[in-house]
Amino acid sequence: MINEIEWKISNYPVEYNFAVSEMKKRVLEIKKNSACEMIWLLEHNSIFTAGTSAKLEDLKNNNINFQYTGRGGQWTWHGPGQRVIYLMLNLKNRLQDVKAYVYALEELIILTLKDFYINGTRINGQPGVWVKDNSGWDKIAAVGIRISSWITFHGISINVNPNLDEFNNIVPCGITNSGVTSFYKLGKKISLIELDISLKKNFNKVFDNESLFKLK
Repeated sequence: MINEIEWKISNYPVEYNFAVSEMKKRVLEIKKNSACEMIWLLEHNSIFTAGTSAKLEDLKNNNINFQYTGRGGQWTWHGPGQRVIYLMLNLKNRLQDVKAYVYALEELIILTLKDFYINGTRINGQPGVWVKDNSGWDKIAAVGIRISSWITFHGISINVNPNLDEFNNIVPCGITNSGVTSFYKLGKKISLIELDISLKKNFNKVFDNESLFKLK
């Protein structure tokens, strides 16, 4: 099953609404068994998105461009310098467990960060992956998913070298007592290509590991 996944990389920023439309098409095709699973690596042009749990009071700047979306979670920002990973996977062929799927995505991020000597970790009750600095915890990667008939879409985002000031326009993920960081802020200057190679290697490791997220 792993070998049948299509890995797609977009070399230019993809408009958010177009990406959502393409994901929905692929989900329908997977349901009909007319297309294989897909993992899509891309960047977006600058946009703020509000998940199904987003609160208007967490929007600090009413003049920004934002989009309501069907993924789980609250407010986040996407833009250049941030790698977005959309996963269209059939959980009927794996483990039909939402919590286990989120855990596996976080593990994918943690293992990928480790390849670049960044110690990422989970914080109980706060989805995503975090790193600790002298002033506390900062978020380096976010998780926001949607599942339809056990087919996943949306996914994760990892801050490589984005403009972190954009996050000042919102309360990211509804969390007020922590910050946002990136590879670059942590002194790690890497390319998206380097990150993609690590992600693919670690995806196979996590999703082909019975102790984490076994295939049927």
